[in-house]
Amino acid sequence: MSSSSSPASAAQPCRITVAGASGRMGRMLIEAVRASGDCVLAGALDQRGSPAVGSDAAAFLGQSSGVLITDDLQAGLQGADVLIDFTRPEGTLAHLAVCGALGVKAVIGTTGFSEAQKAEIAAHAQRAAIVFSPNMSVGVNVTLKLLELAAKALATGYDIEVIEAHHRHKVDAPSGTALQMGEVVARALGRNLQDCAVYARHGVTGERDPSSIGFATIRGGDIVGDHTVLFAGTGERIEITHKSSSRATYAQGSLRAARFLMAHERGLFGMADVLGL
Repeated sequence: MSSSSSPASAAQPCRITVAGASGRMGRMLIEAVRASGDCVLAGALDQRGSPAVGSDAAAFLGQSSGVLITDDLQAGLQGADVLIDFTRPEGTLAHLAVCGALGVKAVIGTTGFSEAQKAEIAAHAQRAAIVFSPNMSVGVNVTLKLLELAAKALATGYDIEVIEAHHRHKVDAPSGTALQMGEVVARALGRNLQDCAVYARHGVTGERDPSSIGFATIRGGDIVGDHTVLFAGTGERIEITHKSSSRATYAQGSLRAARFLMAHERGLFGMADVLGL
């Protein structure tokens, strides 16, 4: 990915604004920022009409941060180095427009973007550096490298299925991480995922197309995120699985991405860049 870099002082704290501050992920991010030794909470954003607007961002921890949750993007982003955003595609793009005007960088963990919306993110990255990844987990991104290796070695004679499970509140399917896994596998096999993906099976489907990559989605309970890629051959199956038991892993990965951005002015990056994979 392309970039423009500038040196960053190790002593300079990373000033972070968190979007979706009253949500599950937003609260996890705020807690992680406040527990870190090198990041500070600069702002907290929530949607207009949220009952959390006007309250202290750390009140859920029984603490006072001095940062009030706001629905005013200009006010919430003023003074921030990096926005961390795990909201909805439309909200994230609205946030990026203000980030670009203010010179604020962004870590985007939001999923469900269309191809046109992804192109908008790439355009914003020409003005301010962005880390964009469907999954900020360090473990997931290591798993993606393992999948690339497995796909190349198992290129023939193996049927490939991606199975993912998430909590009942997740609104998009398949998950962004599942799609990214499919894209990694397809690319390693020299295929285009848009041409070979199968997202639903019902009724008389006929025999499985050996070039297809299937997806299965499970939604229920409070599952944080489970992903398995199955390589099913004759006489054996290989399964590469990642399971998340806490959103804390996404928060810590996001802070790692924010620190990475402190050394970059412009450019679009992924977690592979952050981790040096």
